[in-house]
Amino acid sequence: MPDQITLNVFRGDAEGGGELKSYDVPTFAGMVVLDAIHYIQANQDSSLACRWNCKAAKCGSCSAEVDGRPKLLCKTRVDQYPTGSISVGPLRAFPLVKDLVTDVSWNYRTARKIAPLTPAADAPKPFVMQQVDVDRVQEFRKCIECFLCQDVCHVIREHHRQDAFFGPRQMVRIAALEMHPMDTVNRREQLKGEAGVGFCNITKCCTEVCPEHIHITDNAIIPLKERVVDDYFDPVRKLIQIFVGKKKQDRPLAPNSGGDRGEGEHKVRPRHMPSPAPPKLGAGGAKRKRPCPRKRRRRRKSVCGAGVGG
Repeated sequence: MPDQITLNVFRGDAEGGGELKSYDVPTFAGMVVLDAIHYIQANQDSSLACRWNCKAAKCGSCSAEVDGRPKLLCKTRVDQYPTGSISVGPLRAFPLVKDLVTDVSWNYRTARKIAPLTPAADAPKPFVMQQVDVDRVQEFRKCIECFLCQDVCHVIREHHRQDAFFGPRQMVRIAALEMHPMDTVNRREQLKGEAGVGFCNITKCCTEVCPEHIHITDNAIIPLKERVVDDYFDPVRKLIQIFVGKKKQDRPLAPNSGGDRGEGEHKVRPRHMPSPAPPKLGAGGAKRKRPCPRKRRRRRKSVCGAGVGG
């Protein structure tokens, strides 16, 4: 690693635009880009604006673009760039405020459109879940909301379709709720509509830039797409709904809670269904067997034949 690096930092705001400005910064072992930004603020230009908080890659505040790639400044080491020249700019998918600070409030406004976890009224508490369900949801809960996935998504970054697509971050949020075994809300209509899950074409850019290594595409977006396709675009299911009728969705029952199915494995017969007739009993209380139809037919033929011959 060189003793000194050149940091090309974007300087400007939304009103007057901006440009890259170069700063020479001395290095030290284990130095990250955020350390270089702090050095500039402390020794060269205190007006440089940069958002940060924990410097431990857990708050997601110091998101920026390093050499054009969305990264966390506190997790990007300067020794990864042997040329000694590093360019740092703001997230281009969001409106610029000043220097490296952008307005990411659209992500929070979009999150308010997603219904929270809604368990059944009679769900047992505390929740009892299988470990596989816990592990599936836990991966999504690692998200630190750095919005790097939102920044790299071409639907938002290149096409500016915030009006039609919630973005990868909100897909992860919806997946965590949709796959929760205690949630009772049907979120597939929102996914097909305003959330716009169909806009994602599975390029996996969001997965590549995620600092928490969440498999956004494989474990969140693709399963959500499959559920939407099953409900709205499956031709076999459509034919079944046409000829048989759409099956009503019963509310999920809590384990061992009884309800319409009774206790345990015993089912309660609806009131409008008559009870089955008791079996006919023969001599001695034994159940009388019905003769085989073929045997009855043969016996009938033999009797008719005897009458004609006589």
